[in-house]
Amino acid sequence: MDGLTTMGIISLVPATIAIIMAFVTRNTIFSLFTAIFIGVMLTGEGLLAFPKLLKTSIGTTSFAWILLLELFIGILIAFFQRTGAIQGFTEIMKDKKMSRKNIQLTAWVMGMFVFFSDYFSPLFVGSTMRSLSDDKLISREKLAYIADSTSAPVSVLVPITGWAVFISGLLVGIGPVQTAEQGMIIFTKAVGFNFYAILAVILVGLIASGIVPEFGPMKKAEKRAMEEGKVLRDGAVPLLGEELTDTPKYEGIKTHVFLDFIFPVLVVISIAIGTYIAFRSAKTMEAFLTASVVLGIIMRIQGVPFKDIMDTAMKGMKGIMPAIIILALSYSINALSKEMGTANYIILISENWLTPNLLPFLTFVLAALISFSTGTSWGTFAIVMPIAAPLAFAFSGNEVTMIVLATVAAVAGGGVFGDHCSPLSDTTILASTGAAADHIDHVKTQLPYALTAAGFAAVLYLIIGFVA
Repeated sequence: MDGLTTMGIISLVPATIAIIMAFVTRNTIFSLFTAIFIGVMLTGEGLLAFPKLLKTSIGTTSFAWILLLELFIGILIAFFQRTGAIQGFTEIMKDKKMSRKNIQLTAWVMGMFVFFSDYFSPLFVGSTMRSLSDDKLISREKLAYIADSTSAPVSVLVPITGWAVFISGLLVGIGPVQTAEQGMIIFTKAVGFNFYAILAVILVGLIASGIVPEFGPMKKAEKRAMEEGKVLRDGAVPLLGEELTDTPKYEGIKTHVFLDFIFPVLVVISIAIGTYIAFRSAKTMEAFLTASVVLGIIMRIQGVPFKDIMDTAMKGMKGIMPAIIILALSYSINALSKEMGTANYIILISENWLTPNLLPFLTFVLAALISFSTGTSWGTFAIVMPIAAPLAFAFSGNEVTMIVLATVAAVAGGGVFGDHCSPLSDTTILASTGAAADHIDHVKTQLPYALTAAGFAAVLYLIIGFVA
C-alpha cells in the first residue's frame, strides 16, 4: 500500500473544515465554499485552481446526470402540487384519521417501497408525507430522518438495484470471482451480514412505533413540535424553495389522485425496474423525464393552460436549486479530497491493524470514516473493496467463507453510513430537501441514531471476526 498517493494529514483538512463549519454556522453552502477554497490553497496551486476545480468536478457526466435527475424530480413534485395530487392524497390519508405513529410508519413503509432509487425515495417520501406529518406536529427533522434512513440503507440491501450491480462488479477478478454473476451471488449472500443497513432500517420502525423512545437532539425536536406546535425550530432554513412548498392547486381542474399522482409514480417504477431487467441498469433519470412529460400531458388534457404548465415546470426547477447548489459544492469537495488523497491517508494509517479477526470490524470502521469524510458511498466502495476483499480471500484460502461475506458487507455498510448521515452526502441533502427541513438540523438529529446502528454493527463484526 506504500504506493498510495496522499498529502498526509493535510488531506483531512477540507472535509474536516466543511463538517465543523456546517455545524457551527448552520450554513452548508458557506461552509463547503470556505472548505474548498482553503483546500485549494493548501494544494499550492493558487487562486485559479479554485474555479478550475469547480469546472472540472461539476462538468462531468455523473454530475450532469444527477442535475437532470433532480430537475425532473423537481418538475414532477411541482406538477403534483399544481394538480392538487399531493393535497388530494393527503386528504385521503386524513380521512383515515391516521395517528401520529401510523403516519410515521406509513412513511417508513413508503421509503422501503421505493427501493430502486436512493435519490427519489427521500424526495418522494418527504414531499408526499410532509403535509400529513405537519398536521400531526411531527418535526421536519423526524420526517427527514425517516426518509433518509429508508433510501440508501434499503437500496444497498436489494440485489436488483444499481448499488448491487456496482458492488458485485467491484468483486470481479478478486479471489475466485471471475464473472459479474459470481460477484452478484456473493453480494446476495453478504446481505445478511450488512448489519448497519439492516439495523438502520429496523431502528426507524422501532422509533416510529414508539418501541424505542426518542433520544438525543431528536427528542428535543419532537418535544418542540408537539408542545410548541413548531415543526421547524425558530430560525431554521428549510432546504427547499417555496416553489415546492407553497405552490397552490390550479383552481380550474378536478384532481384525480390516480391520474395525477399514482399513475406517474407507477410510470417511474415501471421504467426503472423494467430497464434494470432489460439492460441491467435502471434508467432512473429517463423514468422521471417520462413521468414529467406524461403528467404534463395529463394536466393539459384536464384543462391546465400550456403556459401554466411551463411556468410550474420552471418553478419546480427553481425550487430544487438549493439542493443542487449544495450537491455541486459537495461534488467539488469530494474531487478535492480525492486529489489530496484523503481516503488513501486513512487507509495508510490503519493498514497495520488489519488481522483476520479484526478484518470485518476494521473494514467497516475504515469505510465509515472515508464515506463520512467524503460524503460518497460509491467512491468508498471503489476505494475499500479492492483492498479489503483480497485480504479476506487471502485469509480464507480463496474460499467464500463467513469472513469474506462479512468483509464485503462491511464495505457496503460502512460506505452507506457516510452516505446516510454525512452533511456532505447527496442523499442526506435530498432527505432535507424532501422534508423541507433545515439541513444541519437534520444531520444533528439523525447522527445519534446512525451512530447507534453503527455501534451495534461494529460489535457484531467483532464477534463475527473472532467466531469465524
